[in-house]
Amino acid sequence: MEILNDIDGMRLALEWAARGLYTTSPNPRIGCVIVRDGQVIGAGVTQAAGQDHAEVQALANAAARGNDVRGATAYVTLEPCNHHGRTPPCSDALVRAGLGRVVAAMTDPNPLVAGQGLAKLEAAGIAVTTGVLADEAYEMNIGFFSRMQRGKPWVRMKTAASLDGMTALHNGQSQWITGPQARADGHAWRARACAILTGIGTVKADDPQLNVRAVETPRQPRRIVVDSRLDISLDARILQGGGTWIVAAVANPEKEAQLRALGAEVIMLPNAAGKVDLAALMLELGRRQINEVHVEAGSKLNGSLIREGCVDELLVYLAPTLLGDAQGMFALPALTDIKQQRTLQFHQVQQVGEDLRILARFAQRN
Repeated sequence: MEILNDIDGMRLALEWAARGLYTTSPNPRIGCVIVRDGQVIGAGVTQAAGQDHAEVQALANAAARGNDVRGATAYVTLEPCNHHGRTPPCSDALVRAGLGRVVAAMTDPNPLVAGQGLAKLEAAGIAVTTGVLADEAYEMNIGFFSRMQRGKPWVRMKTAASLDGMTALHNGQSQWITGPQARADGHAWRARACAILTGIGTVKADDPQLNVRAVETPRQPRRIVVDSRLDISLDARILQGGGTWIVAAVANPEKEAQLRALGAEVIMLPNAAGKVDLAALMLELGRRQINEVHVEAGSKLNGSLIREGCVDELLVYLAPTLLGDAQGMFALPALTDIKQQRTLQFHQVQQVGEDLRILARFAQRN
């Protein structure tokens, strides 16, 4: 592939970044390609936490292919880091390699970097360009940006419904409203998240595994259950395999011990009403380095999360069918004035199989 300009170079770097969609968290998904005379001489993607970042991978790839990177241009989807974390600074590696130019899509929102990596490159005489395909780079790491800038993850709420907005019959029957392509697509969105969140109502009604099965993934997201009174059954499938976080509001030492014996962790976050403090939960997840949360819950928890301002976007699959009087997507209070309506912006609308996938975003909040 010939790289004719910076757009071409960054677009290819973003393709490499997408290879880390399911693997890099809590680190951002970064791709890097090194180009000389229009030809790619090295490429890489950030590995799992604690392993090489994209820039180091690209330099190693170039060396393995016998390519000299001195004076070449590196395209990287986020500013090279400039601090010692689990790995050394990537900016140092680029300086040592003698790159002639570095093109970064965006500066890093991490306060430990925040322009310092680019400054180090410039100080070493490397030409620096930023802002190339920045919107695409932001979308690739929207959860990382959220955690760095707001201290909490990006929260995506998924629901599947009929065209008249119903998710299940009143007797609970809901399989299947949408088709197999939409269900597989929903699992792909699950896979990219750091955690999947649901409520005790869904666990009791459906006993879901809440893992990724319809697409291949090298790692499973964390599973989280909002369960104020620790009503979860010890036989619930969501507890199988361990690692589940149960978020509660009412202490029950005996049940907590039983859950810990199954490999679960109980997190107590009560609010004044004796329910789980959902806003505090989001901050706690940010503290635990969760970048993206994928919500699959019932209408009650969905409504509570929306009312508390905890949801950033809706991932809605609409089937070309009508269910009539049935269960809705969100349990929200009745409005007394049309001006009270919650507004969103359509970010993406796409047909998936026979169904319609809508990605709609609420206005940004702090």
